[in-house]
Amino acid sequence: MTSVSYNLDAIHNFLILFLAISFLFYGYTCLYSNQMKSEFKRLQLNNTQQNLTGILQLLGGIFLLVSLAIPITGLVATAGLSLQMLLGFIIRLKIKDSFILLFPSFIYMILSGYLFLNFLKIYI
Repeated sequence: MTSVSYNLDAIHNFLILFLAISFLFYGYTCLYSNQMKSEFKRLQLNNTQQNLTGILQLLGGIFLLVSLAIPITGLVATAGLSLQMLLGFIIRLKIKDSFILLFPSFIYMILSGYLFLNFLKIYI
């Protein structure tokens, strides 16, 4: 293994861990935080959508962790999380959030999409 591919592997593993931890935390707060209830109301989303978001983010985070051993789970996780972040970005555009509030969903969408393409390369 060359040092370049080793560095890429290290970067990908770091991104996987970073996103997994982020989505696990966000998913948990979606389900159990009163502050998130207020945020979802501000985003004009209902309790069912909030709970679904939380569950999907928890599953995405778990699948990302599993992807370190079973890469196909990373393909599934990053596809779903990229789509979720795209929808979150669109919702924030729709309600005219400021750039500061738009930025996280956009960055997470890009990072998830980047990892999705890298997982996809394994299978094509």
